[in-house]
Amino acid sequence: MLQEGSSSVNSSPLKLFSMMSLSPSLGSPNNLLLREMKSEERGLYLIHLLLTCANHVAAGNLENANTTLEQISLLASPDGDTMQRIAVYFMESLADRILKTWPGIHRALNSTRMTMLSEEILVQKHFFELFPFLKVAFVLTNQAIVEAMEGEKMIHIIDLNAAEAAQWIALLQVLSARPEGPPHLRITGVHQKKEILDQVAHRLTEEAEKLDIPFQFNPVVSKLENLDFDKLRVKTGEALAISSILQLHSLLAWDDEAMQRKSPHLLKTSLTASNSMSMETFLNALWGLSPKVMVVTEQDSNHNGPTLMDRLLEALYSYAALFDCLESTVSRTSLERLRVEKMLFGEEIKNIIACEGSERKERHEKLDKWFQRFDVAGFGNVPLSYFGILQARRRVLLSYGCEGYRMRDENGCVLICWQDRPMFSISAWRSRK
Repeated sequence: MLQEGSSSVNSSPLKLFSMMSLSPSLGSPNNLLLREMKSEERGLYLIHLLLTCANHVAAGNLENANTTLEQISLLASPDGDTMQRIAVYFMESLADRILKTWPGIHRALNSTRMTMLSEEILVQKHFFELFPFLKVAFVLTNQAIVEAMEGEKMIHIIDLNAAEAAQWIALLQVLSARPEGPPHLRITGVHQKKEILDQVAHRLTEEAEKLDIPFQFNPVVSKLENLDFDKLRVKTGEALAISSILQLHSLLAWDDEAMQRKSPHLLKTSLTASNSMSMETFLNALWGLSPKVMVVTEQDSNHNGPTLMDRLLEALYSYAALFDCLESTVSRTSLERLRVEKMLFGEEIKNIIACEGSERKERHEKLDKWFQRFDVAGFGNVPLSYFGILQARRRVLLSYGCEGYRMRDENGCVLICWQDRPMFSISAWRSRK
């Protein structure tokens, strides 16, 4: 049951952004009865305060930034309406950015901070269940693979983030029903946590045995930027597919680091950076594997701007939409919702706002930027099939019973939208000879 006054498809906090330029002077909080503010008025004021605070932080005016953070804290709330909830995490992120100017204090405050693996798995499970985005990505990725692999007897799939078995269990079930019989399937799973790969391997092996499909799982414990391509064990005679879900954007951090190392003014020596691959190198290596199809899902946002203000404005827009999805479909008191907002979105926002250089991993970019990158690396676009899009719409989007989720065709790719705002892009590619 949703609370009275909660956001709906027709009344979104995203509209507050377009009202900012039309709103009268918002004045000082001393002249406002903060507790009696209406939701829309409070939302506008929070946006105003966040932008003001970010300007102070960017200018190094810490005293004014501190005063503004204090004002935000009076209005923001992790269990309030959409803008109150989102403001909490932007407030924390701006404060964290300030603290990073004193590395000793920042390290001391975070020295015992840790996230249990079980918590990570749980929050990813909640994200999978509360939103349709990953489910749509799984359906479209699997359909593109099935179509590209028609008639193939030896199939090898490389999953660049093998954290979830559900996608490949669904594929095993489809392949087992092939009229000519199932192929021999090998999945190479890449992930930095061995425990997660072990869980995925166990579930897939169990399912393959049940369906009587010849199956192998090849685990590769590695961060993406340090991936040794020899460990992928790509063999001649196999038809290769690659799946990348919400992974490639993190490699842009190493492009940034490489630019800094080349600059005489910013010369740095870093073992981690020197052992890490740039986006260009990584895509060229993928191209060299000659995949029949590579399906890529990415956040469709521009969170890789050069300045704090660029990133803050874009992040406010896109995370307001994500928080609004939850406001429209999940109770405000839901513990699952709070975990996703705090442990997933809150941490992403902090990375976008508080971090710089190779530490800033959440460098989400728009579909047109990925088009340019794949084109330069020698990949040609493979249009996603109408049948796959129809499946995703019927089996996933309609099951949410919420008209806010939409899918849009964009040059043979798919944008999953909340209302009219693109949130995630799914595109398929193959190596041009």
